[in-house]
Amino acid sequence: MAGVVVVFAKAPLPGTVKTRMTPPLTPVEAARLYACMLDDVLEHTARLARAFDLEPVVAVHPASRVGEVARRAPRWFRAVPQWGRDLGARMEAAARLAAAGGFSPILMRGSDSPALDADHLEAALGALREGADLALCPDLDGGYNLVALREPVRGLFAHPMSTRTVLEDTLERGREAGLRAEVLRPGFDLDTATDLRWLAEARRRRGGLPCPRTLSYLDSEDLWRHLVPRV
Repeated sequence: MAGVVVVFAKAPLPGTVKTRMTPPLTPVEAARLYACMLDDVLEHTARLARAFDLEPVVAVHPASRVGEVARRAPRWFRAVPQWGRDLGARMEAAARLAAAGGFSPILMRGSDSPALDADHLEAALGALREGADLALCPDLDGGYNLVALREPVRGLFAHPMSTRTVLEDTLERGREAGLRAEVLRPGFDLDTATDLRWLAEARRRRGGLPCPRTLSYLDSEDLWRHLVPRV
């Protein structure tokens, strides 16, 4: 069967995205930054989907904004609404929808990690090929930004998702379900203005990051000024 990669996304509206960055960013700056992040993630994910023979899907919250986000996505993306009372329920629903469509493996990633690269997706797929049932890419605040599954697992995400123990909670649910799990090399999300330091460090260390719009916007608006020391 063919695999699928699902990007979880929101419409980039001021006051609804990157709210933990405001202040110091204004709601408009935060929304424009998220729009750049989302466009980078969608474009890079589309390239990776073709390279790894995955179906690209963008899952949108709220459901009323599907059309708006679909118009931003590369044309070979399929846009679907997110369904569920909270993020954990929406992730399980997305996995079940993918499985019902005959897709395996199932990869799910956020739109807050624009520097996530091909190596992470390759490692996640490799972990499943080598016998893992679940692979998770941690971020730096106790959560994760990429999930790879062979098939949906009921209750895997049935715990609070906005805490510093999200990774451990999901691994515990996986152990309870008898899953073999692998934790991948960490990446990072951009949730607060100070998280930009991770992006600045990655830019200095690696270069060639898959998020040119994000970097260009940060440069043009000098949003790096919110970091100490200045980059």
